[in-house]
This record gives sequence, C-alpha cells and structure tokens, in this order.
Amino acid sequence: MSYTAKDPEKRPLLALVDQADPPDVATYERGGGFRGLRRVLSGLSPAEVIDEVTKSKLRGRGGAGFSTGMKWSFVPKESQKERKKYIVANGDEMEPGTFKDRLLVEGNPLQLVEGMIISAYAIQASHGVIFLRGEYHLGLERLKIAVEQAKAAGFLGENILGSGFDFELIVHPSGGRYICGEETALLTALEGRRANPRTKPPFPQVSGLWGAPTVVNNIETFSNIPHIMANGIDWYLGLSACGDGGTKLYGVSGRAKRPGVYELPLGTRMGILLEECAGGMQDGYRLRAFLPGGASTAFLGAEHADIVLDYPTPEKAGSRLGTGLAILLDDRASPIGMIRNLEHFFAQESCGWCTPCRDGLPWVEKLLIDIEEGRGGPDDILRLQDACRLIGPMGRTFCAHAPGAIAPLESGLRLFREDFERAVQGGGAVVPSAQERAA
Repeated sequence: MSYTAKDPEKRPLLALVDQADPPDVATYERGGGFRGLRRVLSGLSPAEVIDEVTKSKLRGRGGAGFSTGMKWSFVPKESQKERKKYIVANGDEMEPGTFKDRLLVEGNPLQLVEGMIISAYAIQASHGVIFLRGEYHLGLERLKIAVEQAKAAGFLGENILGSGFDFELIVHPSGGRYICGEETALLTALEGRRANPRTKPPFPQVSGLWGAPTVVNNIETFSNIPHIMANGIDWYLGLSACGDGGTKLYGVSGRAKRPGVYELPLGTRMGILLEECAGGMQDGYRLRAFLPGGASTAFLGAEHADIVLDYPTPEKAGSRLGTGLAILLDDRASPIGMIRNLEHFFAQESCGWCTPCRDGLPWVEKLLIDIEEGRGGPDDILRLQDACRLIGPMGRTFCAHAPGAIAPLESGLRLFREDFERAVQGGGAVVPSAQERAA
C-alpha cells in the first residue's frame, strides 16, 4: 500500500497537491475543485452549511480540536449586508516539528481559497485574511497568485457566481513571532499592534478583528471544507477510523527513515504512521519517546508506539494529539538536551505579558542548562517540579503558551527521571552508551 499515492477518494487534501507546479483554476476545476462552492451558492442557506459541517464532525486541525461547525454557530446571524464580519486563516505555523500547512499552501493554494469562501458564506463574512508565517516566502507568492486567479475567474469579489454574495480575500505575512499563532494575538497583530493575547471572553466569534465577529481556523481545517460540501457528510465520516470525521495530515520528524507528512484516516495508529509510512527508525536507532503533536505536547514513552492518534486517546495517555506531527526522541539523544532546546524556544517566544511565562520560562531554561552542563544539584530537579506546578496549569496566564511549554518538561521529568538524577550527581547530561542502549 502506498501512502503517497494521489487518491481523491481516500486522501482528498493531498490529491491535487503539486509542490513543483500547483494547479491553476482550470486544473483545479478539472480535479473537482469549486464543486463544493458551486453547490453551496446554488441554493444552500448559511445555516444549512453550518449544519452540514457540524454533522461532518470536522474538528479544528490546528491543535485545539474544537468542533468547527460549533465554533461557526457562535457567530451572530446577521447577513453580511447588516453587519461586518471577518474570517481568518491561521497559517502562522511556527510550532517546532509542524510543517503540514506549508505543504497545502505551496502545493494547492486554491483548495484553501475555496474553503475560505465557503466558510465566509456560512458565517456571512465579507472580508477574509490568510495570516501566513513570514518565512513561508514561496507559499506567500503562490497564495497571492491563487487569490488573483480566483478573483479573475469570478470566485472572489462582488456577486460571486451570480449569488449576490460578496467576499474579498487578502494574504498577510506574519511579522515572525510564535505567539502570533494564538488566535487573539493574531488578531491583535492584524490590527497593527504588539501581538499580545487577549482575555476571553469575549471570544473572537463575538468580538474579534476590530471588534467585529471573527472566525479563526487553521489552514488544514479550511482545506477540508470544499470536500465536505462537494461529497457529503456520509462520505466524509467514512474517511475516518474513529468517531470524528475526515482524514488528518500526520507527520514524523527525527530519526525516521522517511520523515514527512502523510494524509491518513483520522484515528490512525502511531505504529502505521511510524513503521509503514515513515519506514521505521533509522538503522542503529531505537525509539525512546515521542511528542505526538508538536513541541507543546507531552512526551509519550515507547510503550505508546502504537497508540491511536485520535483526539481522546492521547489525552487519556497524558498528552494531546496537537497538530498530529510527531517528534521522535531516539536512544542516542539526551532527553535533557532536547527538553532544554524546547524550553529555550518557548522562553524566547514568550510575548512577555504574563510574569509566570516571561520570567519563569527563562529561569527553567537556566536550570536545564546548569543540569545539562554538570553544574546542577538535586535541588534543581525539585525547582523544576515547582516550576511545573506554578506555571503549567491553565489559568495562570492569559494564553496557553506557558502550559504548552511546561508539557514536555513535566512529562520529561517523569519519563527520564534517571537521566536527570544522573546528570545532577556529576558530569551533566550524557548520551546513553551502546551497552545501555542494548539493555
């Protein structure tokens, strides 16, 4: 079985992805593109679109996993003529180890454009923004071309396909901060201000961009919408291997033979992703643990190497599905070094607004550096545990940046306790010997 074969029936998201030459409007339509939009604008009401998306059981693919249809249902129901509303694609893909949205915007940007037009119609938004990671230069260029092509073909602008529905879409590159991926910080950045998260409530669906009702969804989430509206609820539910709908872009990075992104049924087992898609571990390396969905998820040990990658199962095991792109820790790498590297990233990417995050994360990084380099003591492990207790719980800070940063640390202290204790007893972090690896 090939996991890279183009198959619009089983792998709709990647079926038309072509990184060398992404489809133009004509090619996209020949491949089934804009069928969903034509169906929607030929007679479905906005409420009917929201109802179908809700029944499809599409959950947000950016990490939180909230029901997409339910999120849309919170938006006030006035028409676009009566009230200004916005729709925003969150493409600020800066989570370490996550690179699935890049593949979509570089390989088939029109799929995202169509998904946003349908979504805008559902909530009656008149304007949309694709907020893209600043380093995705090729994706930015191709998205701008796709928007212009869609406009020239009558899929954007005034009176789309003669429906009376108007929608304008622009592409906006991020200034380059991880916190811009937090939806309220993203909206603040779009308003031209420092990207600090906002308190919630009010939620963006009620008061978002410039105070208007706004829906923010991930790029992969929007890319699912055309296929749901073109092929129906039952087809979409049938793609999944679990209780929620659709496929998922999973991925692997680290010492795998074929690291990359793979479109698989939602609820696929980790063993299929790692062993059959990614080819297993490289020769001479063994899996010690992994972060199942990006840097802000908790470590799972090798005993979970065949865990079901749906939304509830990783939570029961103590982690999260997150973005669905796993980062592997092999038996030749120092877990302390990996955690220190992650905490360095989170410390430098704090927006600086909340004290536990701004001051706590650099302190955590310093403790880890001392332990890694052999200057730490047994009390430093206790201090790290205190940091987990004080910084980690939700509600201590405005947003989930600090809790996400603490997840790999707290789980790492549990899973790799012997490594930490040996490091503070003298010599710092060491890479396991061949004899230890064979044991």
